[in-house]
Amino acid sequence: MTAAVRLIPSGFSLIDYNWGGVYRGGNYIVIGPRKSGRTLLGLQFAIEAAKASEVCVYFTLMRPKDLMIQAASLNFDIQAYMNQNLIIVVRVAPPNDIYEMYNPDDYLVEYLNDIVTVVNQYNPSRIIFDELTPFVGFRNIELLREAFLNTLEVIEERDITSLFVIGEPATQKAHSIVSVLTQYVTGVVQLKKQVHPDRYQTGTAVIIPNVGHTQGQFSSVYRIEPYKGVTVDFTPDFELTAETYTDYNKKQKTITSTTGTQPETPLEPYAFSNVYNYNDFLLLLNNQIALYKSTGQTFNLVSFKLDPAAQIKGLLSINQLQNAVKKSTSKKDKICVLDNKIIVLLIRGTLKNAVDLMSNIQNYLLSKDPTYINTVLEYISIFNLQVDDRSENAEAMMESILAAENSPTQSYQPLNRFIG
Repeated sequence: MTAAVRLIPSGFSLIDYNWGGVYRGGNYIVIGPRKSGRTLLGLQFAIEAAKASEVCVYFTLMRPKDLMIQAASLNFDIQAYMNQNLIIVVRVAPPNDIYEMYNPDDYLVEYLNDIVTVVNQYNPSRIIFDELTPFVGFRNIELLREAFLNTLEVIEERDITSLFVIGEPATQKAHSIVSVLTQYVTGVVQLKKQVHPDRYQTGTAVIIPNVGHTQGQFSSVYRIEPYKGVTVDFTPDFELTAETYTDYNKKQKTITSTTGTQPETPLEPYAFSNVYNYNDFLLLLNNQIALYKSTGQTFNLVSFKLDPAAQIKGLLSINQLQNAVKKSTSKKDKICVLDNKIIVLLIRGTLKNAVDLMSNIQNYLLSKDPTYINTVLEYISIFNLQVDDRSENAEAMMESILAAENSPTQSYQPLNRFIG
């Protein structure tokens, strides 16, 4: 690649919230059955290119009018961008006849080579191939591996971000083909639609990293909505919560606090997506420190400490506080729970962001009764640490957070001091 690798919007909220976008020059595959939202994801990917005034080549088996109708469902006037030569729609015909030939693989190689030919002609920033399934039915899997890898290498060298759409494999041979394709891409998006009486089409989506995206794998219920397309950013209705969420998580559990008097607030499946174990949190924190040193982008670590007496008295548990913190943060922010502390990595954080977070916590406590809030806030204390040139690594910053309890100069402060 000729340019510095950076993240760019994908148009799919599950990716953009959790990974921060896709890598410029990265290669991604969307796998799913028909009517699962694959084409919409491709169009959402193209929309982001259009917003940035970048050239995008869209390979499709669809008729142009059908593609325009699909785009219109996203309130996307694809024709206008086609007229500006920002979106180049290349209609491809499926190679149905070649499978009757003696050696169709030679022809399939040429189809993959045609991608390179079009790339050389238009020099796009992004390409979408919707869909690749008919063009990868190689008899010789090793030849497929070689041809696909060669195509990716040419695309990567041009710093082009690519999205390939492929059907859900239904046979052992198809599974072998998909396994080869997914082996070499940057990340994979799996869509699994679900039959549901709700008027919206729903399913579960999984994003799986192969290279980079150290935040890891994420899953979420998604929904196809007018003008939004495939999204995880919605408020589910009762039926969707009771059925789809139950199927996705197998079983939703309502935890009861240790006193047995105050049931915990159930956490939505997607609410867990920005909570990390200690080692993963350190990795993310080191990435942010490196970003600060290279770009100057600041961030804050805010630690909330809960006095154990709050749980003993049945006022608030650490899980309930964690839920309040998660609802107060952006999905781009990262959370780690250590004993009685909830540590938040505020991405693009400032002191104002940290204060706003502290103030928002009270809105998501178990009760909005002023007496209850005033009582509970006495048991919560905070410590805020902003990155600076002295921040060497994640371990050092976390040590500062943990050592603040016993520090005479830097210490936790009662949360109610920051809430007016």
